[in-house]
Amino acid sequence: MVVTGPVGAGKSTFIRSISEIEAVDTDRKATDDTLLLKKNTTVAFDFGRLQFNPDMALHLYGTPGQERFNFIWDMLIRKAHAYILLVAAHRPGEFLYARKVVSYMNQRSQIPMIIGLTHMDSPDAWSQENIIAALGYYDINSQPPVVVVNPNEMSSVANAVINLVQHYVQYNASKTMAV
Repeated sequence: MVVTGPVGAGKSTFIRSISEIEAVDTDRKATDDTLLLKKNTTVAFDFGRLQFNPDMALHLYGTPGQERFNFIWDMLIRKAHAYILLVAAHRPGEFLYARKVVSYMNQRSQIPMIIGLTHMDSPDAWSQENIIAALGYYDINSQPPVVVVNPNEMSSVANAVINLVQHYVQYNASKTMAV
């Protein structure tokens, strides 16, 4: 599973919160506009794992938020089975960029995805409906599932992962029935 989205949406924290192993990260000191949001930024990818039994594990890969690292996005999304787009609800200036991330991912792989809204508890947070519209989903029948997630809380992240896995199962079941 890939965890993607703009800088500062909570991707690295999401993976650290749920991973059963110590998450592997490639954070380095931010040197560009990212420094306005946080001290460090992901320059390759984050990695975490959830082991369900000896023969089954879910690997979590977090993308860098900056477009200049989109070659990493490309490598990760082509091998992924599903992804979650994290969007910081209190940063409307990032919504268009998040929309570009979705477009980029969907051009490379037709896999199930959900949207995870972070920072919904912020006084500056937009409503879920307005964020979804800003991301270009105007028809409720064509929009992916949406969850509110706090990347700092394991139970919240677990709920988002469960939603993505359920969507993945439904997506594949509908593809099988269509054949």
